[in-house]
Amino acid sequence: QVQLQESGPGLVKPSQTLSLICAVSGGSITTNYYYWNWIRQPPGKGLEWIGYTTYSGRNHYNPTLASRISISRDTSENRITLHLRSVTPEDTAVYYCARDPGGGTSGYDHWGQGTQVTVSS
Repeated sequence: QVQLQESGPGLVKPSQTLSLICAVSGGSITTNYYYWNWIRQPPGKGLEWIGYTTYSGRNHYNPTLASRISISRDTSENRITLHLRSVTPEDTAVYYCARDPGGGTSGYDHWGQGTQVTVSS
């Protein structure tokens, strides 16, 4: 049973970098052909896809956020990191990591519980 657990600061100041970790248990992040995604949901709004890193280390980011995004793998710790630079209050959201099985399928088969991030001075 794969488990995803987000962790990081609940409060970040404007202009700083938000760093979050998605720890994965019950399966390897390098297993074919998983895509490991970050998704967020601002209050009162829908889900917004941030980007992913794949089982092989290939990254792809939402173009609206790409200039501020970095997603990377730590294969020794079996976790995925998100760095979102130059945050503003509009980055306030619940942040999720989620697995896409790949292999020609679509949709997320496992989600973390989400972590609330508030950007405020």
